[in-house]
Amino acid sequence: MEIIGGLLENIFEEGLIYGIMAIGVYITYSILDFPDLTVDGSFPLGGCVAAAMIGAGANPLLACLAALLCGMAAGCITGLLHVKCKITDLLSGILTMTALWSVNLVVTGGKSVLPFYDLPTIFNSGLAALLPDGLYAHRVVIIGAVCVVAVKLIVDLYLKTKSGLLLRAVGDNQSFVTSLGKDQGNRKILGLALGNGLVSLSGCVLAQQAESANISSGTGMVVMALASVIIGRTIFGRLRIMKSTTSAVIGACIYKACLAVAMQLGLPTNYLKLLMAAIFTAVLVSNNLGRKKHAEIR
Repeated sequence: MEIIGGLLENIFEEGLIYGIMAIGVYITYSILDFPDLTVDGSFPLGGCVAAAMIGAGANPLLACLAALLCGMAAGCITGLLHVKCKITDLLSGILTMTALWSVNLVVTGGKSVLPFYDLPTIFNSGLAALLPDGLYAHRVVIIGAVCVVAVKLIVDLYLKTKSGLLLRAVGDNQSFVTSLGKDQGNRKILGLALGNGLVSLSGCVLAQQAESANISSGTGMVVMALASVIIGRTIFGRLRIMKSTTSAVIGACIYKACLAVAMQLGLPTNYLKLLMAAIFTAVLVSNNLGRKKHAEIR
């Protein structure tokens, strides 16, 4: 039981933090219908900003806010390249992702790994420091849950506003948005900014949990995030009581659980990326088969 308990805690520790990223990708992929590859660059951007600021003595919460804003700026650049410069969605994301590699190196002072051990983070100061001794050992899960629930509630509330409804309309029917006298391009830029801001925030929280930032941490993040969103949608898509943001977070936990179980069964870490691709492929195939079966029933 102790092993299972430790495994579950490990799954939720990372699954909840990656859930923030999944909500961000839900905005760009599911709402905007935009295949945004900026994620592989904006995720480590958040960690690098956190490492640089906390290393300089900044408040960890301020580092979270700065990471969010920097990620939003990266999303804006992708949006401007696509909307104003008429570059395709895939190329826009690739260009920004490539540029962010150099930006991240500048932020970390040219270091590929920037540690900030034993400095205040959201996991050992502020709310975490107020936890009783019995709960302090589980502070990563608790703080991760607080972060992802706060992000989910804010996003859910925003999507109910007039601006949020227009954002959702952009992905479904751009002509409808234009007919309302609204610029669908600006809405798309806003959605990319919000999505990448949350992705960067996720990278910031994960870096604070690990007490170090790695500019290579973004490799494969877009695959993980997309798999999380699609897993959640495939399993819980027909449950009307569950919001899409919730299913994205649960999808991230399920995805991390699949990886954790494989590692526990003795799969070498060299095969981790192969396993990630295999899980994503299985999810896509099952999702397509589910759609086909649903269409046949109708």
